Amino acid sequence: LAEIYRGQGLYSKAEPLYLRALAISEKALGVEHLDTARSLNELALLYSDQGLYSKAETLHTRALMIEEKALGLDHPNTALNLNNLGEIYRLQGNYQKAQDFHERALVIRVKTLGVEHQSVANSLHNLGLLYAQQGSFSKAETTMQRALEINEKVLGVEHPYTASSLNNLANLYSRQGLYSKAEPLFLRALAINEKALGPVHPDTATSLNNLAALYREQGLYSKAEPIVKRALAIREKALGPEHPLTAISLNNLAGLYREQGLYSKAEPMYLRSLAIEEKALGAEHPDTATSLNNLA
Repeated sequence: LAEIYRGQGLYSKAEPLYLRALAISEKALGVEHLDTARSLNELALLYSDQGLYSKAETLHTRALMIEEKALGLDHPNTALNLNNLGEIYRLQGNYQKAQDFHERALVIRVKTLGVEHQSVANSLHNLGLLYAQQGSFSKAETTMQRALEINEKVLGVEHPYTASSLNNLANLYSRQGLYSKAEPLFLRALAINEKALGPVHPDTATSLNNLAALYREQGLYSKAEPIVKRALAIREKALGPEHPLTAISLNNLAGLYREQGLYSKAEPMYLRSLAIEEKALGAEHPDTATSLNNLA
């Protein structure tokens, strides 16, 4: 039930259920049981979704200690926890610490699962994002291309994870202004998601948002607008009108109007986005701050 609430962005409903599950595991199985570690990780992911990174870090660290003791330093589950902590540090801008954790997770996964496992691709994906955030675009490109190659070989050229790898690489090119390299990758990712997941799936909406952002950056507002509107409609239907991802789509559409000087159309969307984020994420979440800046 908690997972259902989390998926809808209903974090305040999900949290007490995760806390109760954790308390039951600790009492019935013990504070160092693997099921307790799983409960800790699930609660940590909920906090991470809300930008509560210090709370998430504490829980992931505790789960990591349990799994290192129970499973060993080189177990795939240990690598998963290292990966989770690496993402927490990356999101906080602690890039060196994030790199240490992601690289350790990658070494474990290569050793235990092989060089062409999807989990290895996941580690490469996260390292690629980390390199890109530090401006190491060449290193990021090589790493993301390797992740894409693994997913294409292991999962197939039409798998949603392959689409995710394409999106990541396209975003890297877009960030560098290499729009002609980014567009075909975004289009291919969109086609995969539409075929594999359906035209109204949240991941399809993410692909649409990425493509619209590419057009918006080039000033192609008439191409971007219907795509953003379609992404918003999907998220409202699939995730609900008060989900944080719905707020992102509202922000994107409002930004599109603002850049064209259509302030009367932009303002109500910014206000609605802000209201969603304050309710779902809290007044001090980075996305809430972004909405406040946009409205100002």
